[in-house]
Amino acid sequence: MSPQTAFALPATVNGAERLDASFAGTGKTQVYFSGSLSSMANDIAIDPVGRLLVAARVGTPGGHRFGLARLLADGSADLAFGKQGSISGQFVHGFEAMAGKVRILADGHILVAGLHYENAHRTLPALAMFDQQGCPVQDFGVNGCCVVRLPGDLSRGVRDGWLPRGVPGAEACDVCVQDDGRILMLANHHFDLADHAGMLIRLNADGSLDESFNGHGFVMVRHLLMNTWLCSLMVQRDGRILVSGTINVPEEALLARYHPDGRLDDRFAVDGFMTFKARGQSARVCQIVQHENGDLHCFGSSRDPMLCLSLKIHSNGRPDTHCNGGQPKLLGVGRSDCHWTAAGVQPDGRVLTVGATVGRAEADLVFARYLPSGQPDRSFAKGIGWFRTRLGHGPHTANSLAIQADGRLVIGGYSLGANCRAVVARYQC
Repeated sequence: MSPQTAFALPATVNGAERLDASFAGTGKTQVYFSGSLSSMANDIAIDPVGRLLVAARVGTPGGHRFGLARLLADGSADLAFGKQGSISGQFVHGFEAMAGKVRILADGHILVAGLHYENAHRTLPALAMFDQQGCPVQDFGVNGCCVVRLPGDLSRGVRDGWLPRGVPGAEACDVCVQDDGRILMLANHHFDLADHAGMLIRLNADGSLDESFNGHGFVMVRHLLMNTWLCSLMVQRDGRILVSGTINVPEEALLARYHPDGRLDDRFAVDGFMTFKARGQSARVCQIVQHENGDLHCFGSSRDPMLCLSLKIHSNGRPDTHCNGGQPKLLGVGRSDCHWTAAGVQPDGRVLTVGATVGRAEADLVFARYLPSGQPDRSFAKGIGWFRTRLGHGPHTANSLAIQADGRLVIGGYSLGANCRAVVARYQC
């Protein structure tokens, strides 16, 4: 299988031909957290009135904190939220933390998922819930926060303290809220250096462990007793739960599907699991989206070299042979390593994805659009289907996106320089 080899068009210095100048005046804005030394935007959600919620990891003189900020639809800080537009805090007093995901609940409450740093080497999944003013919801967990501890320390993971910024690391975090209000989240248990097992966990709406899920409140996701690492999860329209990540060493991409009660869906792919490589090399899936017809579209990256990866599969877990012969489609951006980090479905069914180049002093953002068939949308980006751009001087990365009802794309990321700052930008895609 040959990758789609692409040589980048000259990067737009300021992204002006794509940035939406009606957002924050220039199309982009820094997200400020009171008292912070640094910040990294990790996720974005759009509330029913068009305001943007930004989850972040915030550096302070006392260590890292989880961050939550709210911007108005025009990109300005919502000063009525939290403390002058933002919140930074800890899941447990005296311990460091980070926020990786944000979700807006049906009752308007805001759920933040992240990691509680137990010490310099170990993490635990954690949640915090806020009302629309940014105040903790007291009947959730303990004073609005919940650290998830499974029996046998199975939710304890590895703290990622050495990888360069912008490179996919060990600190996986994802969360979904079911229609009944129960909460699904991930963890990766560390047995030893090359031995991990993924955990799919379900909590009740108040943050307590839902023991009706698989009889324990969690499922250990491990295929063929191999090293398994989870990166993302999604709930399909029919309620079944899909998780993705990697398996084995070297890595192969992994997908697994479960019934709403936590039982493995053995009709998905082969006995509930699907694995694949890219050109015979390592691969990772970081996000999956579902099309209107139930088909699934996977995004992530290959390894050695690191290239943007997409793969379309049918709802039964079988590759769509009408799209690239059922093989992963790879996109190379010049001589740079690159990877997809987030994806979302537009109102018209087309899929937008965002990623970044890696390992260069001038790291750029990469955007692409795919048709529901899984093929690149040649009406996008001057007939190429993808484009590369910069947010400004110095390297930046993007790792989250939200799609507005009008199709405009909001991305969250951060600068990669010494002074790391959270950035939100809006593109007219």
